[in-house]
Amino acid sequence: MSNSTAPIWQPSAQRIAGTRLTTFMAAAGRHWHRRLAGVDYATLHAWSIDHPEEFWASVWEFGAVRGEMGTTVVTGRERMLGAKWFPEARLNFAENLLRRRDGADALVFWGEDKVKGRASHAELHRAVAQTAAALRAMGVARGDRVAAYMPNVPAAVVAMLATAAIGAIFSSASPDFGVQGVLDRFGQIEPKVLFACDAYWYNGKAIDCLGKVAEIAALMPTLERVVLVPYAGNAAGAGNGIAAVKHGVSLADFLAPFAGEQDICFEMLPFDHPLYIMYSSGTTGVPKCIVHCAGGALLQHLKEHQLQGDVRVDDRLFYFTTCGWMMWNWLVTGLASGATLLLYDGSPFVGRGNILFDYADAEGMTHFGTSAKFIDAIAKIELKPRQTHRLENLRAMFSTGSPLVAEAFDYVYANIKQDIQLASVSGGTDIISCFVLGNPNGPVYRGEIQCAGLGMAVDVFDDEGRPVRGEKGELVCARSFPVMPIGFWNDPEGARYRAAYFERFPNLPMPVWCHGDFAEITAHGGFVIYGRSDATLNPGGVRIGTAEIYRQVEKLTEVVESLVIGQDWPPGNGGDVRVVLFVKLREGLVHDDALSTRIKQVIKDNTTPRHVPSKILQVADIPRTKSGKIVELAVRNVVHGHPVKNVEALANPEALDHFRDRTELKS
Repeated sequence: MSNSTAPIWQPSAQRIAGTRLTTFMAAAGRHWHRRLAGVDYATLHAWSIDHPEEFWASVWEFGAVRGEMGTTVVTGRERMLGAKWFPEARLNFAENLLRRRDGADALVFWGEDKVKGRASHAELHRAVAQTAAALRAMGVARGDRVAAYMPNVPAAVVAMLATAAIGAIFSSASPDFGVQGVLDRFGQIEPKVLFACDAYWYNGKAIDCLGKVAEIAALMPTLERVVLVPYAGNAAGAGNGIAAVKHGVSLADFLAPFAGEQDICFEMLPFDHPLYIMYSSGTTGVPKCIVHCAGGALLQHLKEHQLQGDVRVDDRLFYFTTCGWMMWNWLVTGLASGATLLLYDGSPFVGRGNILFDYADAEGMTHFGTSAKFIDAIAKIELKPRQTHRLENLRAMFSTGSPLVAEAFDYVYANIKQDIQLASVSGGTDIISCFVLGNPNGPVYRGEIQCAGLGMAVDVFDDEGRPVRGEKGELVCARSFPVMPIGFWNDPEGARYRAAYFERFPNLPMPVWCHGDFAEITAHGGFVIYGRSDATLNPGGVRIGTAEIYRQVEKLTEVVESLVIGQDWPPGNGGDVRVVLFVKLREGLVHDDALSTRIKQVIKDNTTPRHVPSKILQVADIPRTKSGKIVELAVRNVVHGHPVKNVEALANPEALDHFRDRTELKS
């Protein structure tokens, strides 16, 4: 349901006149002889869905894609599975990101407060040329896999671009993954080359990686070279550390024979040529390897950056992310829009939570991307960047990873900046992009995601597969789109791929993409996400989104964060559940009956009696994935005595012990 009848922010007419979206509407309208200039977003979105050939060809032209588009945009578009986008096209993803070769900043990097650096577009192009030549010289060819076990440093961007330039497939993981987590991912795709750092900084400490890299190299027989990049330590550059790594070579030695390389021979490839292999982050088994194509990722990101986020040439684009989260891949494509990438690696709470705002001021950040949990965390410590920082160039703030609650909207506009587009976005690794996100020309309503993405036939279905408005249901996409995955690695018949996304509504005449989010379309045409549908609570047959409870509980100053599950109760009763809430409290506080009463009352007053938990228990920590998402299903498995199969996906797997064998849950 909508949180407000009036917008919390509205762009000025002057601002709307200058957006990339406004320019696009005028250009596309002229080209297709349609009245698109000045229409409302709903009309524009309807055109993008009803005339996908016109819309996606316009995105190609407006984004100035380098390559050959061909004359056919899509064949079989009436089929959700089996449509083929731009079947005649030829392009190279890296060429589109490396179109500039001037002296302006391409990359700026901060490694906490320890390391800083920058590279111009010319310097980035030269580094990619050398790396691509080195990869080609060792026999890496079209379709081979190159992996990176790296922090969010410039060398990771270079490795990706070099891999894409020669037609190989890139995959990455952040260095906080353990050895088994890396093997569970890279072991499935059998890379020839691994790029890795010697160490990385986190919370002021250098965390050594060489031991893990050596173990990984010894256990991955397909590796022919491990390229060690010096960052937070000196072992990779000294030789002693490299000697312990099978097939190890320093970055300097790997590139030395190609120091004179200036130009890149870009492989011209089909639109659906594999670019990335990404990994599901769930805890229900070995990660699924999701294969994404170069053309789909490029077009979708150009659309999201320029049309939905208003990213322009020379803008300064930032997203707080690791190389293990799809937002890294999304961020890097900003180069194709001519933006400067602001890279950051480490803890966002250096300097008492101010370092990212220091970065924004120092580098003229225009777009600040982060997670809902970061916004919640700085709100809880009452950070007020608006009073301490200029943020004069900041036009947009993006949030994802979990639902952004209405109170977080209030916090951003009161304490960060008043005149800013706050775009909560939602999509995922599955599509390496967004289903619902921002509209720079439209209002922001408290607690709502602004709109469905252009070209994305997003809807909300009830349990029978019927569209609903103002009611909660399953978030779906009803028509094919260019950034659908090619499929899963080692799934030749596509059975696992179909089961993951297309079998939720078997009664429908045509499959639809079911994303697994519990959502609602508001009266404004916006969206509210209530959590993952597979974690939705069902007490007495009533579906409740977990985010509805989190929003209320985390209003209380005593509560740092929370996690809620449905516990089968009584055991063996045939499917009924009771709601159990776990709370992590501020340091030094102990949960008691008085706090329990307050929590229950605030939930009841602001939701319904069905939302009120039967049990409230204190825990020392809440388990999360590496990308910061809480894992209700893993906790539910622990509570019910079931195994958690993929603990390597967790940033803090030891936190699961706080939920195991709780006597309070036996009565």
